[in-house]
Amino acid sequence: MKTKIFLFVILFFAIGQVWSQSKNDKSAVNSRIPLLGETAPSFKAESTRGTIEFPADYGRKWKIIFSHPEDFTPVCTSEIMELALMQPDFKSLNCALVIISTDDIARHKGWEKAIEDMASDKNNEPVKIKFPLVDDSKMNISWEYGMINPTVDSRHAVRGVFIVDPDNKIRNISFYPSEVGRNMGEIKRTLIALQTADKNTVLTPVNWEPGKDVLLPYPKSVEYYKTHQNIAGYMLYSKLSE
Repeated sequence: MKTKIFLFVILFFAIGQVWSQSKNDKSAVNSRIPLLGETAPSFKAESTRGTIEFPADYGRKWKIIFSHPEDFTPVCTSEIMELALMQPDFKSLNCALVIISTDDIARHKGWEKAIEDMASDKNNEPVKIKFPLVDDSKMNISWEYGMINPTVDSRHAVRGVFIVDPDNKIRNISFYPSEVGRNMGEIKRTLIALQTADKNTVLTPVNWEPGKDVLLPYPKSVEYYKTHQNIAGYMLYSKLSE
């Protein structure tokens, strides 16, 4: 009888340990990418600018999250350098930049210093990085944003960009392979297009650039266009009023 009780206790303890480990090991579960229109997952983490709470610290600003698999990599470094140079552009668009990397805060500080030592603006003046590099060494943020792929190197897929609006809704998502640098000009264009669409209740057509004509939303119901295929009837271009 004592042997049976002992074996039962051992089995119960083993099951508890496995359950606890699986509960805490998020890498064992497929992380899910939050969809367009969903609320951006919140987080609190240490960064090169101190402790940050996202999105609470950013009020009614637009936010762009850039994620990186690790520090001191050539492609990621070139991207951070470009973002450092573009800080005034994003500030003028009421947009905050948040950099996530799966290395720890000590390594982030070293990476930041190395980039600042290399970066200079068009006037050959040194550039200071004002946006935070966030410590995601436990990969909790990466998991919340669906960037953990259990079929490959757990950090390899952490190359996402998330544009978040003032209501903290995700408005744009893009992922880049580690071999290809992000086009910061295109990310900025997308931000401006979203802001333009929201402000003016319009659409932006293919290859739209700021200042070009926009499209007006459907003037009739979607059902109308199922039977009326006149392209001039629903592709209505317009200039934005000054």
